[in-house]
Amino acid sequence: MDFLPIIPLNEHDVENFDTATIPSELTLLPLRNTVLFPGVVLPITVGRDKSIKAVNDAYKGDKLIGVIAQKDSNIEDPAVEDLERIGTVARIVKQIKMPDGGITIIIQGKTRFEVDAVTTEEPYFKATIKILEEEEASTEPDFVAYVSNIKDLATEIIQLSPNIPSEASVILKNIESPSFLIHFVSSNLNSDVKEKQRLLSINSIAERADILMQLLQKELQFAELKNKVTNKTKAELDKQQREYFLQQQLKSIKEELGGDANEREVKEMQKKAETKKWPAAAKEMFKKGAEKLERMHPSTPDYSIVYNHLDLMLDLPWDDYTEDKYDLKKAKAILDADHYGMHKIKERILEYLAVLKLKGDMKSPILCFYGPPGIGKTSLGKSIANAIGRKYVRLSLGGIHDESEVRGHRKTYIGAMPGRIVQSIRKVRSSNPVMILDEIDKVGSDLRGDPSSALLEVLDPEQNNSFYDNYLELEYDLSKVLFIATANNLQTIQPALRDRLEIIELSGYAIEEKIEIAKRHLIPKQREAHGLKDAKFKISDKILEKIIEEYTRESGVRELDRQLASVMRNQAMQLAMKGTVKANLTPADIERILGRARYSNELYKTANMAGVAVGLAYTYVGGDILFIETTLSDGKADLRLTGNLGNVMKESASTALSYLQANARRFGLEPSIFEKKTAHVHVPEGAVPKDGPSAGVTMLTALTSAYTGRKVRPYLGMTGEITLRGQVLPVGGIKEKVLAAKRAGLKELILCWQNEKDVQEINPDYIKGVKFHFVKTMNQVLELALQD
Repeated sequence: MDFLPIIPLNEHDVENFDTATIPSELTLLPLRNTVLFPGVVLPITVGRDKSIKAVNDAYKGDKLIGVIAQKDSNIEDPAVEDLERIGTVARIVKQIKMPDGGITIIIQGKTRFEVDAVTTEEPYFKATIKILEEEEASTEPDFVAYVSNIKDLATEIIQLSPNIPSEASVILKNIESPSFLIHFVSSNLNSDVKEKQRLLSINSIAERADILMQLLQKELQFAELKNKVTNKTKAELDKQQREYFLQQQLKSIKEELGGDANEREVKEMQKKAETKKWPAAAKEMFKKGAEKLERMHPSTPDYSIVYNHLDLMLDLPWDDYTEDKYDLKKAKAILDADHYGMHKIKERILEYLAVLKLKGDMKSPILCFYGPPGIGKTSLGKSIANAIGRKYVRLSLGGIHDESEVRGHRKTYIGAMPGRIVQSIRKVRSSNPVMILDEIDKVGSDLRGDPSSALLEVLDPEQNNSFYDNYLELEYDLSKVLFIATANNLQTIQPALRDRLEIIELSGYAIEEKIEIAKRHLIPKQREAHGLKDAKFKISDKILEKIIEEYTRESGVRELDRQLASVMRNQAMQLAMKGTVKANLTPADIERILGRARYSNELYKTANMAGVAVGLAYTYVGGDILFIETTLSDGKADLRLTGNLGNVMKESASTALSYLQANARRFGLEPSIFEKKTAHVHVPEGAVPKDGPSAGVTMLTALTSAYTGRKVRPYLGMTGEITLRGQVLPVGGIKEKVLAAKRAGLKELILCWQNEKDVQEINPDYIKGVKFHFVKTMNQVLELALQD
């Protein structure tokens, strides 16, 4: 029997009820779920046959019935022993017949009773009863405080309980009778039947109030805890519901505007992927990534990582290649038009093209252009790309010191990117470009790894068909890429890396080559850069030669380009101010614009004194000439060396002096002179570091000249390594050294006989007017070098 406590009809009905009207024998109605208290009105649904009959009979009679609680609510058909001893006499206020055959009655408790004896069990329980008189409510302050406290506690519980209407607290405050208040609150208490029955069984109203207050305290604590948990859960649910609601609204808005942008992007990526030519592994990885992206919310951190990775995969060309042009004559014409000279490199590129034309496929060579700066190594790469019809990309390696720059970072890191190789391939959108690895000799290394070691895989034709980038997480085929490295110094390149490179040496330009380069490339470029394209003036070969000889000292043409830019700026100023320019520039004009000559060949005339010899040097910027000065002073046998010399050069000086001492009589010297004289060898310029064995012959010539007093022949230069036996050994950088000697105005050169082959490789037109002496021994050198 379900119950729902309702508002009492009249609290004073109980007080005014005449207990004398209650018969001594009363029909009993067992209740399973609750306890009825005097004065309280309850609607009760009656379902059991016994109970229905009892209610019907009572309703036809005096409408009084004894309501008593079951000890165990699970018993469907209770016996006498299953009923409590104390119950409440109730009046049936209303009887309502239900469609299912049951009856709902509204009853009001009148007074408590105690069962004396059950007289009848069939067809329903009847018992003789004893009425329990209610105590008068005390007016003691303690009891009044109890009653007030009960009201307050009950009000708090009502406010904390969402299921009880707030109006109940108003009704509660308006109850005047203390006993009815206790009964009403007890009836509505959220306690089990046993607790309520205990309250009903207590005769003392003060004691009943005390126990009720304890139960209310427990109820209040439970209500507060429940309310706290509910509010917390509700707040979390409210937040989730709010977010869900807003997401749904956003989704609806996006659909109205033509669909979700993120979804559209994923669909577009999948559409692109369908037409993409790529390996099966890449296709499978993209498919998995796209499926993962569809399941992810755009606001999650991993979304952008997965999206960027898929975007890279789509951007990479994979199996897209440009078609090579196999017209060798046209390729040669393009190379010749873009760069003057460089026959060896052009021949190597044409050989590569010829094999491609005949075979159709070939692993690209890994070339390395090695030479001084400013001679066009980098620009030659672009010219090669144009000649063979490939795309061009330049990768500057100068200063990189992190292996991840080459191989990429793991994509889980914040700010992760693919390596520079993959980025360059993505940029040109071709899997067979010409890729310039600029300044490969200037790659650094530190605790983050060695990039030159990472380049080993890139530049090995046997491995680079499966280059692995950490960000891409896939193998990429670089075997069709034509790698061209450039370097100024081979010594700083890691040996294993140098072994993978096909080194092609580029030497500096002769004066004649520089004049041609200036006429074909530099002057037209500077005229256009300075707005002088239509200006009518000429720079003759003689003027160019003057600029090259007197204002530059270099292997390349960068300084020449700057000097020509100065001339053009002056011409532009003249045109802007006067409206016209001189048709032909004169040497006087050049001196006015560029100032007085910086370099002069007259130096070698004034330096003609005993103990001074001219050597040839090779630096990373090309060939150069240097003076070796020797002077003797009285003192003990000693050799002083100055001029910032390296160990090898110092050893050359010691070797030269030892050879001279051992062969003193042959050169007309007394051996004792070496005991009395201190030799001092100085190599200007003192601030420039110098090293290498090639100054050996020059050191010996300068020492012999100083000790014998015989001058070195003017306009004579020399280079070569010496031994203690007086042999002259070959050295490197011959072309640069010879061209430097020609630029400096030297007329005769002494070289080792084994270097003759290097001289023959130089265009004879560039060394016209220079006489070569090829020697095997130091005796030959001294015979040629020293004047009588």
